[in-house]
Amino acid sequence: MGFATTAIHAGNEPDPTTGAVSVPIYQTSTYAQEGLGKPRGGFEYARTQNPTRLAVERNVAALEGARFGFAFASGMSAIDAVLRLVKAGDHVVVSDNTYGGTYRLFSRILSNYGIEFSFVDTSDSGEVERALKENTRMVYVETPTNPVMTVTDLTAVSELARARGVRVVCDNTFMSPYLQRPIELGADIVLHSATKYLNGHSDSVGGVVVLNDEQDAEWLKFVQNSVGAILSPFDSWLTLRGTKTLALRMEQHDKSGRAVAAFLEEHPKVEKLYYPGSLSHKQHELAKRQQRGFGGMVSFDVGSLENARAVLEGCRLLTLAESLGAVESLISHPATMTHASVLPATRQRLGITDGLVRVSVGLEDTDDIIADLDQALGKIK
Repeated sequence: MGFATTAIHAGNEPDPTTGAVSVPIYQTSTYAQEGLGKPRGGFEYARTQNPTRLAVERNVAALEGARFGFAFASGMSAIDAVLRLVKAGDHVVVSDNTYGGTYRLFSRILSNYGIEFSFVDTSDSGEVERALKENTRMVYVETPTNPVMTVTDLTAVSELARARGVRVVCDNTFMSPYLQRPIELGADIVLHSATKYLNGHSDSVGGVVVLNDEQDAEWLKFVQNSVGAILSPFDSWLTLRGTKTLALRMEQHDKSGRAVAAFLEEHPKVEKLYYPGSLSHKQHELAKRQQRGFGGMVSFDVGSLENARAVLEGCRLLTLAESLGAVESLISHPATMTHASVLPATRQRLGITDGLVRVSVGLEDTDDIIADLDQALGKIK
């Protein structure tokens, strides 16, 4: 089946009791059992199993070409669960320009429990190879990265890791499974902040992990049940509603993203553009090869905090807010918002300057988005 067909039907079988074509919201904490040790349909307790959550887990797994899926209360709880696959004494190689919340979890929490992290430029496979150690158990890649849009060659990194028996984990939030399928490129585990493109409507927080390895899946299932950071029935339903239109939404995000990026690249107030769809992006050809499109995430530098503030506060249509991947266009300041937990010197080295602005291009008319950015850029003195 094609992607759009899978998005609409995988995990979305009509309800066996009523025939409802929309998976019901099973808002229950427990389930009546037929007898001692005889749960109905395998459902015992809602932290362990929920039919609505099961539907979204199957749906996203199918979209990524995976066998198993697990839905969590947030993208960060999904990342935390995946990191339970490593233990004290293990080493993890991580994309240096990763999301600020991921950096915070790894550097300030998990590192206190004996897990060693090396933050490297994973777009350079040679640097990844040099970072691998005897005790490396995972390579954690974000591609494109947040917010400077660095692209990692997933096939090359996966081949390096596989030769050493190391898992490759890919955060695919920026692309969604419509624009990028990391498992097909060699990754072992793919995760998403379902809050973003999968849901797509700024009304739910969640995370999803998908994979093919049965042993790792059994462990993640155990972690999900033991820790209990599960996606609620209502949030599961909202995410299922979102994925049904994912193909259509991503086509428009991609189309508008390209147009916005082209406008920004030519604007005299923009000093630097970060967008893999631009010919000036150093990994443009790689992005063309491993992605189906370039998406709706665009970052640009206007040179100073004062200039960035003028743009951020000058927008009338774009909303100044955290998050991304929604129907409405959002604009943010990574240095003080998404990446505030990253050390200033590290931010500067990665290009996350005080003048950097990130836009999540939404589904409004493209001309209206560009017009709003144009008038906001005009406020720079």
